[in-house]
Amino acid sequence: MDYVRLGRSGLKVSPVCLGTLSFGDPQHRKWYLTEEQGEPIVRRAVESGINFFDTADMYSAGLTEEITGRLLSRLFSNRDDYVLATKVYNPMGPGPNDRGLSRKHVMSAIDASLRRLGTDHVDLYQIHRWDVDTPVEETMQVLDDVVRAGKARYVGASTMPAWRFSKAQHTARAHGWTQFVSMQNYYNLLYREEEREMIPLCLDEGVGVVPWSPLARGMLAGNRERGGVRSTTRASNDRFAETLYSEDDFDVVDAVRAVAAERGVPAAQVALAWLLGNPAVTAPIIGATKPHHVDDAVAATELKLTDEERSRLEAPYRPHEVTPKH
Repeated sequence: MDYVRLGRSGLKVSPVCLGTLSFGDPQHRKWYLTEEQGEPIVRRAVESGINFFDTADMYSAGLTEEITGRLLSRLFSNRDDYVLATKVYNPMGPGPNDRGLSRKHVMSAIDASLRRLGTDHVDLYQIHRWDVDTPVEETMQVLDDVVRAGKARYVGASTMPAWRFSKAQHTARAHGWTQFVSMQNYYNLLYREEEREMIPLCLDEGVGVVPWSPLARGMLAGNRERGGVRSTTRASNDRFAETLYSEDDFDVVDAVRAVAAERGVPAAQVALAWLLGNPAVTAPIIGATKPHHVDDAVAATELKLTDEERSRLEAPYRPHEVTPKH
């Protein structure tokens, strides 16, 4: 495994990040994995050289952080051997201050995440979304305070318009506060609107891009077919995906399958290799539910697509409504 820097920071991460959203209570969602079921997946990741793991406080109302923390502590003998990322913003309780990016909530949320994760620090603390109700200065200052307190080594952002991200970076820079080193955005072969502003901004700022849903919630790996056919449990229970993609997007899926067939590799490897060929991308976040999903992701780091193959994959793309809208 060749490790890479997260943007211009000195932090070295694997070019694949294992996301842990799928670890939780199967009674809540059928495709969630218990801790016992998730261990072989994390073990395969560790054995493959993956050292970058992403979670969030709101996943399964905190249970995912607990599972993630226990698995990593069992599979790594040294805390410094892995890079742990979590996120803050979404509701964690019924109260008005149990959410968002206010000083009150962020200070409470980081302590709660550390308790659940069983560690005294996270390596990357990310804002899950932007809080339009909190002044940018308040948010950036409290994130700086979290870093200065030693509770996080770096801070990152996720899913927002480029102008908000630029404003946040400028605010931090102007006050001498900690700046974001990463952007976890929605980016894949079926959703490329980030190429208009966010990707160029991250390249210019030296911010590492760690895309979520790099396989378009499994669609690029073949878990859906035209006509509403769903071949996996998650695809059959994923209403959110229905709001993101349409029948037209299967033209891109067909292109991925054609290139994959010519290469003799799974479609998932081709879709991930396309992302990894973008100089802005540091590490796609994969949501593995089977050990072979990890194998495909690791193999994708060695798959180099030609310019002609990349053109074929990109040609059928149709613009999408921008996500998020604010």
